[in-house]
Amino acid sequence: MAFKIPSSITAQEVAEQIETGKSLNLLDVRELAEWLEGHVEGAKHIPLSQLVERQKELDLDQEIIIMCRSGNRSGLACELLHEKGYKVVNMTGGLNEWTSKLVRD
Repeated sequence: MAFKIPSSITAQEVAEQIETGKSLNLLDVRELAEWLEGHVEGAKHIPLSQLVERQKELDLDQEIIIMCRSGNRSGLACELLHEKGYKVVNMTGGLNEWTSKLVRD
């Protein structure tokens, strides 16, 4: 079954927007161990396995760029949230293609 993702953005495009100071609403759907290895500064962390229960933590009115390791889980998250009325964008290639700095906390 193909994903019905409304739109997508590359990791490079996200990094460029961050570097220019654009305020982005980022959601990382990787598991906790992956998150702890490094994540994009300012991203919200909700593992895909918890997304249905925690979706109310997200703003329905703001576009959300969703990321994972490779783009597959974020694609699933986009499909799930899009069906619930969220404005979502999949970061294709995921953090495998991220070349900017990652933070650990």
